[in-house]
Amino acid sequence: MTAPTLPAIGTPLSTVATRVMLLGAGELGKEVLIALQRLGVETIAVDRYAHAPGQQVAHHARTIAMSDAHELKALIEAERPQIVVPEIEAIATQALEELEAAGVARVIPTARAARLTMDREGIRRLAAETLNLPTSAYKFCDSLAELQAAIDGGIGYPCIVKPVMSSSGKGQSTIKCADDAKKAWDYAMAGGRVSHGRVIVEGFIDFDYEITQLTVRARGAGGDIETHFCAPIGHLQERGDYIESWQPYPMHADALARSREIAKAVTDNLGGQGVFGVELFVKGNDVWFSEVSPRPHDTGMVTMITQWQSQFELHARAILGLPVNTALRSPGASAVIYGGVDGKPLVFDGVAEALRVANTDLRLFGKPESYARRRMGVALAFDADVETARRNAKLAASHVRPRLA
Repeated sequence: MTAPTLPAIGTPLSTVATRVMLLGAGELGKEVLIALQRLGVETIAVDRYAHAPGQQVAHHARTIAMSDAHELKALIEAERPQIVVPEIEAIATQALEELEAAGVARVIPTARAARLTMDREGIRRLAAETLNLPTSAYKFCDSLAELQAAIDGGIGYPCIVKPVMSSSGKGQSTIKCADDAKKAWDYAMAGGRVSHGRVIVEGFIDFDYEITQLTVRARGAGGDIETHFCAPIGHLQERGDYIESWQPYPMHADALARSREIAKAVTDNLGGQGVFGVELFVKGNDVWFSEVSPRPHDTGMVTMITQWQSQFELHARAILGLPVNTALRSPGASAVIYGGVDGKPLVFDGVAEALRVANTDLRLFGKPESYARRRMGVALAFDADVETARRNAKLAASHVRPRLA
């Protein structure tokens, strides 16, 4: 069988340009944009605020309310990108489905996948109720009273409450007793990307560890979609937000195989091409599905120093129908750098000291405004020993001292 001819990549800013639009231009989107530009793609970065990190490096920057279907549809119709890449959850996915159905643009991985994963309800019901994958016990609740009834009715204590739509763990908390319920409800309402007034409450799984299984759907030499896996990524969270990650995470072969079976089942159903970040809980050889993002994952920033092709390069290549390589180059780790202060503009002291730590690198995201708990950068480290890499990444991050100018 002769392999299909892939579309040629045109010259940026010309009549034959290959144009890709990213919906969401934060630190993850910025790296995808850079990877696309290295492959000769003309890029359009869209975000809800001006001067977002990705807008600083894209060919074109646009600022709109992406949750407004009319605004989003009008922008895509005006710009006419061949490919639209959602990089956040708070997007008017109905507009994407309409544009995809009309042949206006290809949505990554698909418009249906964007809709199902835009909130926790769609993807949890798909995994647990359609695919029959193991998950924690759960209920969706529209009020504090419903939340308490769900806990009393079988979820029990401890349990975890999350907004149906949020990013980076925002609005997530653990309830240990009845006195915690109202505080958790209020925190979820404040932390959600869109004020839905709806949460998911999950029963607690006594897991040994949790991993991110980066899963790549890319076109093979014969033209069919093939599934590739990166080495598993371990991570630590604080208040639901990732603070460090490392790769590879040592796993028993049976647990790794089961993790990949679950990841493949979910991503096969979602379809399309690109990187998926599949989050899983593991205890012994038992594995539970937690969440999936149809895009690069925050814990996967470690791949910028551990893999020959980072998750961002893998996403760009898969989107364009190009070959991918998920091979590990070296064990490594990442550690988050928080703003620490509220306000703008921000400057960073200690960068030189950070980079003097052995085998390290930094990414400062360039966000125009800081918040105390806003992720403003990440330290990266590699070493033959992953624990040494973790220590060095955290040490490098500790040297970086953000302050208001």
